[in-house]
Amino acid sequence: MKTATLPSLRVDPELRAAAEGVLQKGETLSAFVENAVKAQVHYRKTQAEFIARGLASREEAKRTGIYYSAEEVLGELKGMLEAKRAENRSK
Repeated sequence: MKTATLPSLRVDPELRAAAEGVLQKGETLSAFVENAVKAQVHYRKTQAEFIARGLASREEAKRTGIYYSAEEVLGELKGMLEAKRAENRSK
């Protein structure tokens, strides 16, 4: 697969200095920017999927008339978490 370039980006000197100031040893500014773009793409995809699942759940609740309170959901999640913790302790 061929590589492509991202558009050039003009920023304030302060932002460039701040970015350079947080680079890890051996990391280039280009690598930092690439990683930031990858992270933002992943975040936005994950966010869009989360919203889509929420909207689908809302539509399912409207269709079936079955709704769950926050307390019910949190109680179930707490139970799942406790079960997983107990499983991890037994390993």
